[in-house]
Amino acid sequence: MPKDIKENICEAKVFEYVYNTYSNDVHNFLYYKYGAQFNPKDKTQDAFIKLWNNCKTVTLTKAKSFLFTVANNMVLNDIKHQKVVLNHQKIKPKSHTNETPEFILEEEQFLQRYKKVLASLNEEQRVAFLLNKVEGKKHSEIAEYLGVTQKVVEYRIYSAFNILKKELEGFKIK
Repeated sequence: MPKDIKENICEAKVFEYVYNTYSNDVHNFLYYKYGAQFNPKDKTQDAFIKLWNNCKTVTLTKAKSFLFTVANNMVLNDIKHQKVVLNHQKIKPKSHTNETPEFILEEEQFLQRYKKVLASLNEEQRVAFLLNKVEGKKHSEIAEYLGVTQKVVEYRIYSAFNILKKELEGFKIK
């Protein structure tokens, strides 16, 4: 290396010298160690980009070690990522349930009846009931939202619940 080049890698001439000196070595190291499937050319370029981004902290004497370490770690991270991908591919999605076809049919029929009874409620009851039971709002929040008293909201919810209970056998809500 010529003596007029200083040890600051951030200078274009110094970085060019480092690139010309070590790029083939880094590429060959990655290619022979891991093979072509891990893109040794790309990893070499990425290592030099990292060197450029860290040029103020890496000295010229440490550049070679930095490049080889960074490139090797990138390939190892890719290998680790591929192992995770393979493990997830081995897991098969659940294609069956433990419920019987009769249960699934009954569930669908109950849902249809539930929607029908909900639609038959007057709007005030339905809105108060759904705000409370589906969205989990408290009676006081619903009263404030609808602009009525809390007692009115309670009446609407409980009257809707009684209609649902009467129309749908076995209807329970927690």
